[in-house]
Amino acid sequence: MLFESKNIILKNKAAAILRNPEKSDAKDMNTFFKACFSETDFFIRYPEEWTQTEEGEAEFIESSNKSQYSMVIICVIEGKIVGNCSLMFNQRIKTRHRASISIGVLKKYWGLGIGTAMFSEMISIAGENGIAQIELDYIEGNSQARSLYEKMGFILTGEKPNAIRLKDGTMLKEFSMIKEL
Repeated sequence: MLFESKNIILKNKAAAILRNPEKSDAKDMNTFFKACFSETDFFIRYPEEWTQTEEGEAEFIESSNKSQYSMVIICVIEGKIVGNCSLMFNQRIKTRHRASISIGVLKKYWGLGIGTAMFSEMISIAGENGIAQIELDYIEGNSQARSLYEKMGFILTGEKPNAIRLKDGTMLKEFSMIKEL
């Protein structure tokens, strides 16, 4: 799905742009994902597990922008991708009232309002497209994300014990949340 680009001002007064990624962003998207995955254990994969090629990422971007069932927006500051948010609509008849949302922001940019801005846009788009329920999961210990999700109206619906095993053997829960629109 296409998103009409928006200029936003962050809490630190910096200017940012929310927009769809373009095929030409593929290399920078891969760099962004690897950086996010290396900064925290709160993503579902480690950086070495991100094996997407630049060509593969360009194809994903193109298909997402053309899709009626998914949308990706990025946050760009001074030409650098610092945030990414995706919304995926379920397509089956029994579950097409539901969508899942995910987000990533480089640690240096946490707390500036990027997550709030991206989530606000995605929630609005979900509602405009007949979605009644948005769902997400997050990993135990990610209090920053949980605060954002609760602020945006998501409620805790469940937990999966020992869902995540870190390289050092630490086991973490995965929590599920929903927001009804």
